Order: sequence, then structure tokens, then C-alpha cells
Amino acid sequence: MFVTPAYAQAAGAGGTAAFAQFIPLILIFLIMYFLMIRPQQKRAKQHRELVANVKKGDTIITSGGILGKVATVRDDELEVEIAQGVRVRVVRSTIAQVVSKTAPVAANN
Repeated sequence: MFVTPAYAQAAGAGGTAAFAQFIPLILIFLIMYFLMIRPQQKRAKQHRELVANVKKGDTIITSGGILGKVATVRDDELEVEIAQGVRVRVVRSTIAQVVSKTAPVAANN
């Protein structure tokens, strides 16, 4: 006969060894999560809040490098004054940074 019989191995010993092989992979994923993914999600959340809270009078910098003062706020776009009498429309999502915020107006008693 040309076929040799196959002998089964004990299944109990291989189960723990297979799990031990996945421990480094799990550790690498946890390290990547806490060092890269979580801080990036935190920064993205702060940026969304920053963009949502832009109001008239704030000085902003766009991702294209345009520095200007917000003249008009609409739903998804802003009108930014980049020089005296020169206004451009900017999409809200292109705001990279708010340089200075306007102070809230105090109530007169």
C-alpha cells in the first residue's frame, strides 16, 4: 500500500500554544491604539468643536494659509475679510486654527 496512515495528535496541547501566539499581536494593537489612534480621535474632536464655535469677529487661519477676520457666518461657509474691503468665502471645514476669539459683549445694567 502506498498511503501511510495519519496519526492524530493530542488537541489539548495546541490550544494554549495557539493563544500564546496571538498575545504579541494583541499587545501591538493595544499600543497602537493608545499611542496613535486615541490621540488622533481626541484632536479631531477638538477641531470639530473649534470649527463649530467660530463666530463673527474671530481671526482664523485656513488650511491654505489665508489669515483673516470672520465677517459673516452661514451654515457651511464663512465670509472672511482678508484685507480692508476684500472678502472671500471659505468653507467651514477648511479652518485650521482660530488665532483670536472675540470677547463676549458684556450686558449693560
